[in-house]
Amino acid sequence: MVTPGTVSLPHPLPGAVGLSHLSAYEWEAADGVCGGSPHLHLVCTEAYVVTGGTGAVQTLSPDGYRDIPLRAGSVAWFTPGTVHRMVQGGGLRITVLMQNSGLPEAGDAVFTFPPEVLADPDRYAAAAALPTGAPDAEVADAARRRRDLAVQGYLPLRAALQAGDNGPYREFQRTAARLVADRVPTWRALWRAGALAAAERTGEQLAALEAGDPGYLADATAHDAAPSREGGYGMCGRRDEYAVPGTTLHTTEA
Repeated sequence: MVTPGTVSLPHPLPGAVGLSHLSAYEWEAADGVCGGSPHLHLVCTEAYVVTGGTGAVQTLSPDGYRDIPLRAGSVAWFTPGTVHRMVQGGGLRITVLMQNSGLPEAGDAVFTFPPEVLADPDRYAAAAALPTGAPDAEVADAARRRRDLAVQGYLPLRAALQAGDNGPYREFQRTAARLVADRVPTWRALWRAGALAAAERTGEQLAALEAGDPGYLADATAHDAAPSREGGYGMCGRRDEYAVPGTTLHTTEA
């Protein structure tokens, strides 16, 4: 549990972004499409940098439904409130850049489960959770059930939006906001320790340079990291993670 005011992100990535690598799920869903679990983020913009293979990302937003092709070298990004679903074409491999110090790992992500699940916070939490310490096959089954439930709720949202009715989509956004409202103090602490602190450091450095004092450069150093877990079960696919606070491990407590 993150306690506001105790968060420490000592060596964040540039801009305090989150970072992971994904291989999109190859499981076929009810509509015949292979891929991940549709969901949205409330305060984070997310970017896909495609490093291999082909596929797509399906998005729902106030400007309608889009099916954005993905191939090696392409980049797609989407702002808070955009429902997105990663689609596997063949060997799709993506590096994910996430705004705000990995806030989705602290709960800034809501699956497009059916309305009756979204209406019950306990039922939602149970459906969203994956078993810990379980055999890989058991975790995979749970991740696939979670994906299927998210697709079940997503397809009516997409159909309504394609028909010109954004009411169900907007109601999903409102429900998602209610589900996560109690997490805001934790998110604010992470944002202050990560993205805000990084921006403020830049301001301090600019002021120092303007004053002719480059003394902060004496603290220059380099860092490196390798994935601490490979092939974990993420929302969109198998995920390689980094145990670096603010990357995919979202925090340490001071």
